[in-house]
Amino acid sequence: MIDDLDLVFDDAERGEKGRHRRGAVRKRTGRSGRGKTVFALLMALVLLGGIGGGAYIGFDRIRNHFVTPDYAGPGTGEALVEVKAGDTLTDIGDTLYDAGVVKSTKAFIEAADANSRSKNIQVGRYKVRKQMKAADAVNLLLDPKSRVVSGVTIPEGTISLNIYAILSKQTKIPVKEFQAAAKDPVALGVPAFWFNRQDGKKGGPKSIEGFLYPSTYEIPPKATAEQILSMMVDEFLRVTKEINFVDRVQKERKISPYEALITASIAQAEAVDPKDFPKVSRVIYNRVYGGKIGCNCLGIDSGINYWFRLQGKDPKDSNDLLQSEINDPKNPYNTHDVAGLPITPISNPGEGALKGALDPPQGDWIYFMTIDKQGTMGYGSNDAEYLQLRKTMCKNKVSTGENCRF
Repeated sequence: MIDDLDLVFDDAERGEKGRHRRGAVRKRTGRSGRGKTVFALLMALVLLGGIGGGAYIGFDRIRNHFVTPDYAGPGTGEALVEVKAGDTLTDIGDTLYDAGVVKSTKAFIEAADANSRSKNIQVGRYKVRKQMKAADAVNLLLDPKSRVVSGVTIPEGTISLNIYAILSKQTKIPVKEFQAAAKDPVALGVPAFWFNRQDGKKGGPKSIEGFLYPSTYEIPPKATAEQILSMMVDEFLRVTKEINFVDRVQKERKISPYEALITASIAQAEAVDPKDFPKVSRVIYNRVYGGKIGCNCLGIDSGINYWFRLQGKDPKDSNDLLQSEINDPKNPYNTHDVAGLPITPISNPGEGALKGALDPPQGDWIYFMTIDKQGTMGYGSNDAEYLQLRKTMCKNKVSTGENCRF
């Protein structure tokens, strides 16, 4: 009996952290629970009554089990803790407990439950104190002044090479280290199934392109290139899971998740206004899978420019592309002469582009075109409508030269 009690008491002395790990936070209310607690306490006192000199120590251990362990003071010193995307109150409580900030996870959960603002705790790193009263710890996490802001923002549509440059400038980690880490996307956390295709294309080597989710990240001190890129992959997986991307594209679009990701990356690169992502995606699907054009070719210039960037060259405006560059057989991203989607994504799309590829509107469009300098997109379903789009584009001086000779 004493051994059994010891096991329970050991959990209490650890702050009951283990009992709440990764579980749902549940409030215990009602007289039934209190009655059982009192009964258990009385029974334990009866048992310990015959132990003599150990009774006081036993009572102290029992009290710690039934009373939530919590520090009384405002705390001392300093600790740095991180609230991660998707963390529950239990996860945050565990983090604070591990850092010596709160005396128990349970104390933090109860304090957060009692504070209606606790749902506003933001992702980020925070400066807090050690051995704090749990209620004070909650208040500090809600105080913007406690948040350590050292974030780096990756814009939507940024290609991997430019992401490495942005991260290198922020962290002082050489670009070459990011490039080396990116050579094995699976090691960075991309599940291997993401590279499967159903369109018959073998594709090229596994690329990290498309999986570095554009967002604002707070880079932990001394983080390595591998850890930073893994953080971005984790965010990609979180977002795609949240919108049920994998299952829905397979069931509703009847294509692989990778093909839908490539589509999203093209829409992100081609559209100026996010509202155009779904329609651009529909055009891509119609051209590649719809049998609406002879060669099933996309005919996009953004693929050509992506290849230029990978080779360290500057991108070109469509008006300036040479015919030899448009039809270059050595360009693996040539979509003017090669049927289907490119071998990899050509950008890192955000949530809007992912949703557009996931749920495009119905329509028989096979052309899209930027028709004014504000980025307005026009759509066409046949050659006559395509010609009208070109005339509008030229009238608004979006394009000149060969494109405007009719």
